[in-house]
Amino acid sequence: MKEKTEANNKALPAHATARKVAQKLKRIFGRRTQKDGSVKHGAYYRRLEAMYTHPFFGTPPLYSGVMALIALLVIEGFGYKHLLGGFIFLANNPVAFLLNFLIIFATLSISWIFRRRWFVHSVLTSLWVVLGVVNGVVLTTRMTPFTTADFEVMDLGIEMFSVYLKPYQVALVGAVAAAGLVIFTLMFIKAPRRKPWGGPKPFLKALASVAVVFALLFSCWNISTRTGAVAVYFTNLWDAYTEYGMPYGFLSTWLRKGISRPVDYSRETVDAIFDKGELETTTSVTEPDKSDADFPNIIFLQLESFIDPTEVKGLTFSEDPTPFFRELKENYSTGYLRVPVIGGGTANTEFEAMTGMSCREFGPGEYPYKSVLKDKAVESMAFDLGELGYATHVIHNHRGAFYDRNKVFPMLGFDDFTSLEYMNYVTRTQRGFATDDVLTDEILGALAATGEHDYIYAISVQGHGEYPKEPLIKNPRIKVEGTTSESQQAAWEFYLDLIYDMDKFLEVLTGELAELDEDVALVLYGDHLPSLQINNEGVKSGDTFNTQYVLWSNFGLEKEDKNLSAYQLSAEVQRRLGLRQGLMTVFHQDKAGTPDYERDLHMLQYDILYGKNYIYGGESPYRKVDMTMGYRPIEVKEIVEVADEYYISGEGFTPFSKVTLDGKVLDTVYVGPTVLKLEEEVNPDSAKDMKISQVEKYNEILSTTE
Repeated sequence: MKEKTEANNKALPAHATARKVAQKLKRIFGRRTQKDGSVKHGAYYRRLEAMYTHPFFGTPPLYSGVMALIALLVIEGFGYKHLLGGFIFLANNPVAFLLNFLIIFATLSISWIFRRRWFVHSVLTSLWVVLGVVNGVVLTTRMTPFTTADFEVMDLGIEMFSVYLKPYQVALVGAVAAAGLVIFTLMFIKAPRRKPWGGPKPFLKALASVAVVFALLFSCWNISTRTGAVAVYFTNLWDAYTEYGMPYGFLSTWLRKGISRPVDYSRETVDAIFDKGELETTTSVTEPDKSDADFPNIIFLQLESFIDPTEVKGLTFSEDPTPFFRELKENYSTGYLRVPVIGGGTANTEFEAMTGMSCREFGPGEYPYKSVLKDKAVESMAFDLGELGYATHVIHNHRGAFYDRNKVFPMLGFDDFTSLEYMNYVTRTQRGFATDDVLTDEILGALAATGEHDYIYAISVQGHGEYPKEPLIKNPRIKVEGTTSESQQAAWEFYLDLIYDMDKFLEVLTGELAELDEDVALVLYGDHLPSLQINNEGVKSGDTFNTQYVLWSNFGLEKEDKNLSAYQLSAEVQRRLGLRQGLMTVFHQDKAGTPDYERDLHMLQYDILYGKNYIYGGESPYRKVDMTMGYRPIEVKEIVEVADEYYISGEGFTPFSKVTLDGKVLDTVYVGPTVLKLEEEVNPDSAKDMKISQVEKYNEILSTTE
């Protein structure tokens, strides 16, 4: 009994401590009703109350102005990657600095009309700071800043999240987000509520004050753009954010979408682009002796982040990273290829090469794949060559749903699309991306799958960033000198290891194509520079938008070097092959270099994508095609039950093949290209209704057997 009493006495302090903690929390965060019916708030509320009524916090224009200035300095600090980045921005362009300050200030002024003014103000301030931080982080992994278009490709960002960040960094981001949620929840519940600022008739006066601030912003915006202190159109988003500020650049990517209507847009101006009868010129007319059998197979090979590293100034290598590519440039047609993106945005280079249209006519940072091509079929190389009897294929060793390609390519006229989910025997890089050697068999397979001439657009992924800042390769095959830091050296040596293998892939592919008994033209090029913080002064071409291309053939095309833009590439390839198919092809072949070339390109793109299709007589002739996924058929031959387990035999299975029943994906084990094993129990009567679907990593079903 004595021992029990002593144990209880020892436990009492712990209970007392817990009780004291609870009472203290209540005094801080709680509230009590007094005997007279009044409410006594805790210390947390009283301190907020005192802060809120302080002359500084109680004068919204003063408080908002100070917070807008602090937010802008933080945002530009992350953008410039320098503690004093905001002051550097102020010194370089004070007018743009003022404009960006007013943008944030006007945003914060919206809080003045709310009763929970302090809470709304804190949320808006935090949103701007978060955007600035995200922009700074994005610029460490790619060479294009954060834009509103990134919200349209958020699924891509989520996928890259685990690739770019280490587990502890992911955990840190989650912890910060959770802490922020808790803080804002407490602020919403506990922050004092007041009438909108402004004295008598406070709401109207607060609303009038906000209107004055926005009027000031619009005036400054108009004066800044008219005087040229800030630009309206950007050729380089990174430079634009640096020169004109992140808030202005970010808002510009939201306000400018699509293609602007030309001032003189009309049927007459569109018709005047071409001479009479010019569009009636077809391949068969220009080449009367050319038969279908003479058409060569045409392959476009877009190489992820691929460049000739010797184009970068100041670097030396222990051996040539791309010896075969250099050999190709020496013996076949080549030149610089000006692409619309830097360090990322692969889909926009695709769009230009496939359609002959310029992404620079769209809003800054916009992805046509995520906007106009969602519901509009557009003339493309696939549509044009399809009219000549070509079978048209897309091949990509990455997710089929990435950039919504599985939904976009039918709008561009392709017969089939073979993505990673339809490939076997895929090896991967240390970053988890598929290596490009798998594309050799896929390209050869597509050529053999039809008895027609083929147009293949192949997209590689092996060179994809982000490149590690610490050594992941113990003994790099190619060592680099001339970098400014150990982290930069590690990134470069990792990148060089990737493109060394890509160069070997090119050698194997062209060797296989050279042995074919049918004509093949292969144009290969890098989609953009790698995200290795390269600037204009650091490359021999003087322009970070330049990659290089090579036009190879197995039938002796004469070498003819020429610099091009990506939207001119398909027309140039057709010209070299004696083809002249498609409206955009004729335009580029006939009008490139003429005084009105850029103006007419803008006019055509607007008419085709957003206008009244005057160039087609008032209605576009292009419609979404019934594209199949994969050029190899996936077939189920037999469903066998063995000891209450089901095995499915067939052809064309891959690790992404799953058994589905009534649209539900069942747990499936990939045994091999001809066998799958079902891991779930199903009703024997339903087994006959099971199908095979190709399911990408985020469980989107790409196709299902009939």
